[in-house]
Amino acid sequence: MGSLIDRKDDMSSTTVIDSVPKMNLLRISDEQEEDQSSLVPLHDAPIVSSYNDRIRPLLDTVDRLRHLKIMQEGIQLPTIVVVGDQSSGKSSVLESLAGISLPRGQGICTRVPLIMRLQNHSNPDPQLFLEFNGKVVPTDEQHIADSISSATEEIAGKGKGISNTPLTLIVKKKGVPDLTMVDLPGITRVPVHGQPEDIYEQISGIIMEFITPEESIILNVLSAGVDFSTCESIRMSQRVDKSGQRTLAVVTKADKSPEGLMEKVTADDVNIGLGYVCVRNRIGEESYEEARAEEATLFETHPHLSKINKSIVGIPVLAERLMKIQATIIVKCLPEIVRKINEKLNGHVEELNKMPKHLTSMAEAMTTFMQILGSAKESLRKIILQGEFDEYPDAADMHCTARLAEMLNKFSEELQSVKAVSYDTKNKFLEDEMRVLEETKAIGLPNFLPKAAFLTLLQTKVKEISTIPFGCVEKMWHYIENVVVRVLLQHCDNYPQLVSCTRRAAQNLIAKKKQQSFDWMKDVVEMERLSDYTCNPDYTASWNKFMSEQAEFMERAKGTCCLAATSRFGEVYIDHLQGLGGVVQEAFDLKMRMTAYWDIVLLRMVDNMGLHLLYSIQKLVSKEMQGEIITELIGPQGNGLERMLEESPSVSDKRKKLKRSIKLLKESNDVVSNIIDRVVVD
Repeated sequence: MGSLIDRKDDMSSTTVIDSVPKMNLLRISDEQEEDQSSLVPLHDAPIVSSYNDRIRPLLDTVDRLRHLKIMQEGIQLPTIVVVGDQSSGKSSVLESLAGISLPRGQGICTRVPLIMRLQNHSNPDPQLFLEFNGKVVPTDEQHIADSISSATEEIAGKGKGISNTPLTLIVKKKGVPDLTMVDLPGITRVPVHGQPEDIYEQISGIIMEFITPEESIILNVLSAGVDFSTCESIRMSQRVDKSGQRTLAVVTKADKSPEGLMEKVTADDVNIGLGYVCVRNRIGEESYEEARAEEATLFETHPHLSKINKSIVGIPVLAERLMKIQATIIVKCLPEIVRKINEKLNGHVEELNKMPKHLTSMAEAMTTFMQILGSAKESLRKIILQGEFDEYPDAADMHCTARLAEMLNKFSEELQSVKAVSYDTKNKFLEDEMRVLEETKAIGLPNFLPKAAFLTLLQTKVKEISTIPFGCVEKMWHYIENVVVRVLLQHCDNYPQLVSCTRRAAQNLIAKKKQQSFDWMKDVVEMERLSDYTCNPDYTASWNKFMSEQAEFMERAKGTCCLAATSRFGEVYIDHLQGLGGVVQEAFDLKMRMTAYWDIVLLRMVDNMGLHLLYSIQKLVSKEMQGEIITELIGPQGNGLERMLEESPSVSDKRKKLKRSIKLLKESNDVVSNIIDRVVVD
């Protein structure tokens, strides 16, 4: 598009499109450019000729997305954000671009984010609207300032407080540039009467929220009379845009401080990547046309200002730059916006489909409950009985068969450790056996081992290990309870109403099963204590093997040797056995019988524990659990099915939120689908 003001050749200026690296560009037609000699006088021309069919659809798309509040879904939109210190002339710049009057006064005039949507309109009669709090309020040029003030009071309250709730101003007017900008409160450090003490922190928070996204273009309004490096707005923009590639500076009040202005914008000490535009503020009752004419004359004739390149002076140039920047950033961001919309839409739809069905009848509740029970039962069968853990691949505590096998092995090791401790193989070999033989002797034939002697030793040994099996039962059922409850609650996760009764049913059932195991183990221990029997041939084989060493042992015991070697107990002291004769032989026989039999007892106890556990779990999963939960849920005292019809507030709120988001994202997808094909991708 041709410049409305002749450009001097003594200074170079990088165009805004060249200043935005790696941005895709619109194929904007140059057919609307006019020869410089045919330009109409500046004060009679519109601010900037609109790109019409090229830019307007893109801007309408973004505006519609903004109106749909797509940013609530975490999708940022390309936005021109206007920031500036208080009294920097920010409102004057926006008034000049829009051709309307904004609220003026002392202190902060802009108390809420003001989204200004400017639309070039062929109708000579302007149309102005305010949108806020779900309302659309028409207004006109004469009353626009009062309307904005009233809307601001409704949003932020009376007084001088601020709010981050936006107010949208739509201006449809002939000759205005097609732009959408967000005007933010001016930065002030010291609160005045009526302002909150943390006014600076509040304003800073709002500004940082808007300028931080990479999709935002920062329009930084600076007064010509100040040191740019001391401006708070510059410091804020540099915090989020260190390279300056998203920042355009507008220097206001050029007529008030013309000396040295050219040097300041040329030196660019504050790193403004998109360059500068110098403007003159409208003064007093000047019309906007008169103000533009005065501005053009100022930059043409002023001894200092006329030296500034005409490509960076004037409201028309600012409007043109903003439109090009806006088109560029929209084209750059639009494909990513489309991708994010589709990604979030698919994610929300998938999440909604995973949510539990909203139940409306007892039949639906019963069907759903039985499905939950069936799936939980299948999971437990896989985890506890079959050793499959694909549902919990990374949760080692849910690899149930492996953990139970470890517990059973630990049980066996504990039993064996007690056996080892009970043997005093060095100093008191055969003493216990001889003492028992002495106390159980009776009138009868010689060379027969008393039955009572064997049972007495057996009962002593059983007593030594009697607490270990019950500890194993406790550990195993505690572990099974944790697994069962975890699986059941996971399957009930979508219906919190089932959690308490399901947990209670599982805990009650496990308590019953554990008590049954305690009773069973009590009988097992008592049987081993009161009787001795095995048909295992290993008993006879082991006893014969041990007894094959008896003759050599007795020879050494009759002599003067202090030590004797045995295959089972190693070397033992025998000096205390010398001279005792036949009782030693009987004690040796008794000890070897008990040793061979005790090995059988311990193995039998471990085997029985494993078999009992497997059988109990099989019954638990296949039969008992389902009946217990059904009784708890729908029995005489249960009302679980009725409560399934009452959707929890959290689930209901989540379902509504997802539906709202899906509706918004679908509408947004419809909006962008009609425009995306116009974007030219490099």
